[in-house]
Amino acid sequence: MNHRIGFNALSRTNSERKALKRNMVTSLFRYERIETTKAKALEVRKMAEKMITRAKEDSVHNRRIIARDIYDEAVVAKLFKEIAPMFAERKGGYTRILKTGNRLGDAAEMVLLELVEKTSKKEAKAEKKA
Repeated sequence: MNHRIGFNALSRTNSERKALKRNMVTSLFRYERIETTKAKALEVRKMAEKMITRAKEDSVHNRRIIARDIYDEAVVAKLFKEIAPMFAERKGGYTRILKTGNRLGDAAEMVLLELVEKTSKKEAKAEKKA
């Protein structure tokens, strides 16, 4: 029976799965959009949404908890200074998953995992070009 399985093991050991999710959530906060498989995106989304919720309140305790999983200090700073303030009024649902089709090699379902709102730096660059 498959009762009470709260997560997808992704065919990896615990340490491999933890490293995968840490790397992917770091990439998500750095680039604000990543392309991955649906199963991985659903697992990374859980971790990312909890981090954004915690980052809304900028305290030493919250920074240390998030820094346990995100090793890049620049990404941690970006999360607290740019990403979390964008979602200050939002109660949840900080990410979205967009289906992009199947991968050619193994027909795995591919998706884009992205933040719902974009940072202002990209908008400023678009305004300068126009």
